[in-house]
Amino acid sequence: MVHLLALLALSGLVLESRSHPVDWLRKFSTSGREENGWLWGWAWAADGTVSIVDRSPPVTFPARPASFGAELGDPLLGYVLPLTAFTVPCDDLNSNLTSHHRADPALGCPQLCVRGPHEPDPSESWIALVQRGGCPFVEKARQAQQLGARAVVVGGDRDSPDALLNMYSERDSSDVVIAATFIRYWDYVELLSMISASNTTHSGMKTLSLLLSTEYSAWEWYSPIITFIVILLLPSILTFVTLLVHRYRMSRQAQRDRAPEEVVHSLPWRVWTGTGWEKHEAAFPRPDPQHDPAAPEPDVEQGVNNPTPYPSTSHDVDLPEWVEQQMECAICLEMFAKGDRVRVLPCHHMFHMDEVDEWLIHKKKLVCSVVVLHMRRLLTICAISAPSARWT
Repeated sequence: MVHLLALLALSGLVLESRSHPVDWLRKFSTSGREENGWLWGWAWAADGTVSIVDRSPPVTFPARPASFGAELGDPLLGYVLPLTAFTVPCDDLNSNLTSHHRADPALGCPQLCVRGPHEPDPSESWIALVQRGGCPFVEKARQAQQLGARAVVVGGDRDSPDALLNMYSERDSSDVVIAATFIRYWDYVELLSMISASNTTHSGMKTLSLLLSTEYSAWEWYSPIITFIVILLLPSILTFVTLLVHRYRMSRQAQRDRAPEEVVHSLPWRVWTGTGWEKHEAAFPRPDPQHDPAAPEPDVEQGVNNPTPYPSTSHDVDLPEWVEQQMECAICLEMFAKGDRVRVLPCHHMFHMDEVDEWLIHKKKLVCSVVVLHMRRLLTICAISAPSARWT
């Protein structure tokens, strides 16, 4: 029942996501250091690309979309503009007081204001280009959004030039509605160089046409659901495996507790004639160690060879008086009738042959006395072993 409720909750969370089933996991994993999401970066970080489409052939850089802001279901095309091309730190004292970071156009840290003769056309789709450092990623996105950008591309820094980071926010970022993506440091440097050498201009500023896209693999679509199902079912799987191991061990123990069939059939037996006992030898002759030293006696306890011979019930052994006075089977609590065949155990107790054979072979190595307390009461098994045999 708990697993079913958890699956229903998981389904509800997935349905509430905006356009991708792992969107809620992206929000769930936003804790810890900003550069590395503990959950999102491990299994569910989507890959993306940043392509310069007005070059032949197009130049494409690998990118990593942020966990905040708009998710690019469809590619976004726009003019890329470094914020250093038209912004400077604001001179407004109130603006500086509201920011905990030093304003820097190259890093995109607020507060920035438009300065100079050129500024982006608000009716055109343009993309801000900044570099990592100085302030959190989400602050860069907020600044670009305030300036009117449709998206922001954040380049890496020299300290980690080959890192492709997962950008996310430790705090609420629901006010950020533009897309954000991260590219490596050397790709950022190359992109800046290509912009400075470009012949394409936008509102009097050099630019390039940039295409941002997000690519989700099949695993990234299904891995959250599969992973959570496995997590939910893991306790049940472990319990089931433990139960199987326990049942296997119990089966092996029960098998060891049973007497070998050939050993049981080798025990002597008798027939009640109505006035006395007619004795019979074992159905399977037991090897004689004196004539065949290489054929030792089997051990009923362990099911392996044992050189100790079974006790004999012949007349040359002094038997207790009660042995011949047994007239009742302690298993079925019935008096022995004429013609009944009984099995004689090494402890000299006698039981109906078919009943005791069934018990010894399929149930338990019960090789001892059985005391009948009363009709319809449980049978109490006592450990009275024969002195000359290993019976327990």
